[in-house]
Amino acid sequence: MTESPLRMLVRHEGEAPREQSTGGWRDRLLSREDAGRVAAWAHAVDIDGAREHYHRRSTELYYVLDGDGVVLLDGVAHPVRPGSLVHIPPGVVHGARGRMRLLVVGVPDIADDDLYFPDAAAGGPA
Repeated sequence: MTESPLRMLVRHEGEAPREQSTGGWRDRLLSREDAGRVAAWAHAVDIDGAREHYHRRSTELYYVLDGDGVVLLDGVAHPVRPGSLVHIPPGVVHGARGRMRLLVVGVPDIADDDLYFPDAAAGGPA
């Protein structure tokens, strides 16, 4: 049997690094410090509106834990509430309106070098 570089991990909210993001504050439950040891990244994010952006490499999953609002996908507004799941493939311009707490899963990651704003000059990441 081939050994995988992936490792088991238990991390608790409140013990994970917390930082400001494009849409609010996020707890990095699985993130850059776990690179190479996990298959995806997961952040618990407190959103109070999120600037529209996209990723060229990453797929994101949004699972609404609390609050409600609207997720914008390529300019189309989709109402969301606790229990809603949103699948966002690479290249889809997305943002949010409203106050929500989300579990955001990025496959393979949620990296700063894969964050682009459609209203920014063409070229590299924001």
